[in-house]
Amino acid sequence: MSDDKRSTTEITLLGRNYVIACPPEERPQLERAARYLDRAMHGIHSRGKVLDSEKVAIMAALNIAHELIRSQDEHRADEENLARLNERLGQALSDLPGSREATS
Repeated sequence: MSDDKRSTTEITLLGRNYVIACPPEERPQLERAARYLDRAMHGIHSRGKVLDSEKVAIMAALNIAHELIRSQDEHRADEENLARLNERLGQALSDLPGSREATS
């Protein structure tokens, strides 16, 4: 697809409009991400300590990256817990009378 025919989407961040190249099938996710970022930027801006929009965007990006890393760590811990529980369940089932492993 040539550059002049790329699909674009307009988003608004902290009151400023931006036109972003985006495939049509990814538009809902981009719009959702933009709303999330806009809320984060407004939250930082409303505190009044950081007024420059570039600094607001950087602080919002850092906060969102922190949320993502924390979420990934929690997800990894949950997967490890499920694997341990699954292993314990498998062992408990194999210890039941009449199970294949117990009779082998």
